Parts: sequence; C-alpha cells; structure tokens
Amino acid sequence: MSADGRGLVSQAGAVPLRETMRVTGLGRGLSRRAGPVAGAAAVHDPGKIVADLAAAMALGGDCLADIAVLREQPALAGLVASDPVVSRLVSTLAQDGPRVLKAIRAARAALRERAWRETVALACELLAWMQMLVLAGMPAAGNPGGCA
Repeated sequence: MSADGRGLVSQAGAVPLRETMRVTGLGRGLSRRAGPVAGAAAVHDPGKIVADLAAAMALGGDCLADIAVLREQPALAGLVASDPVVSRLVSTLAQDGPRVLKAIRAARAALRERAWRETVALACELLAWMQMLVLAGMPAAGNPGGCA
C-alpha cells in the first residue's frame, strides 16, 4: 500500500477469507451441491454467489445487498453477481430450503474434512523437515541454539 491509496483493500479481512475459500474449494463444492437445485439456466455460478454472500456476512453485512462490498473490490472477489441475480438465486434456493441446507451442509462437511486432512499432512511434512534439520545439526527456526 502507498500513500496515494493504490493497492488499498478496504476490506482487508476478506483477503484471508477469500483465500481460504479458494484453497478449500468452497465455491466449487457449493456449486456441485447447490448448483443442481439452482437450475441449469443459471448464468452466474450459484456456488460463487453463496460463497460471496457468506463473505459479505463475515465482513459485517446483514442483508443481500451488502454483497456490494465485494463488488467494489473486483481484484479481491472477481466478478460478483448483481443484486437482482443474488435475490433470484436466494428465492430459488428458498423454494427447496431443506434440500438446499442439506446440500450446503454436505459441501461444508466435505471441505472441512479436506482442510483438516491437508493441515495434518502439512504439519507432518513440516515436522519431518524439522527433524531432518536437527539430525543434520542445523538449528531449527526459532531455536538458534538448536534443539535439545
């Protein structure tokens, strides 16, 4: 960021949230699960719209129109559906509420399981590297004197 305002992200908390959504595949998972409920005629990806709504709510939004906060940051959120499109999707999904909630919960559970599995794998890989450094006699990061 610079003093002239270039590079400014007014909703900086959205950056880690969007990255988590991207890495875990939340939008793709929601598209697979909720997309069929939304119908084949959808132009905008229903999973991305639902993920964008979740991000808007996490950033303090309390109504559908608050998705505009993401629309104002295209470098962060990409193409964000218009208010009428969001409203139509929510109305369509609401017509089959129990099935949609089941689909969203299934997507969330699958993605949570994947995220934990990848976190554990990464932690195990990091531990193996640290053990290798210690065995090689190199000090571990954060422990300049080496490990005891």
